[in-house]
Amino acid sequence: MPAYDFAIQVKTQYLPEQSNPDRSQHVFSYTITIRNTGTVAAQLISRHWVITDANNKVQEVKGLGVVGHQPLLQPGEQFEYSSGTQFETAHGSMTGEYFFVAEDGHRFEVKIPEFVLSLPRTLH
Repeated sequence: MPAYDFAIQVKTQYLPEQSNPDRSQHVFSYTITIRNTGTVAAQLISRHWVITDANNKVQEVKGLGVVGHQPLLQPGEQFEYSSGTQFETAHGSMTGEYFFVAEDGHRFEVKIPEFVLSLPRTLH
């Protein structure tokens, strides 16, 4: 088992009550679960997001922690949080990295797999 290993899971949801398609406002929430699958405790220090809409308009977001937290995760522990984003288009994607410092001082990053935020499909 690797010493510095984390699993990232993402669930997304379209928020029609906060969206206004006539004004090109499409709001999505996402819930991320970060699980320490390694053998060393590590603290999430910062994150970097690359957010791309269907027109290939890219936004980058960098900052400390996630939703005001910098969780320290022991092996086997997980941290879950929810946040959101808005697109001018009906779908887009997000990817990025979390930056960690392990209790032994080792610094490393964990790739956030790309995920899609899209309007739910409807049957006609």
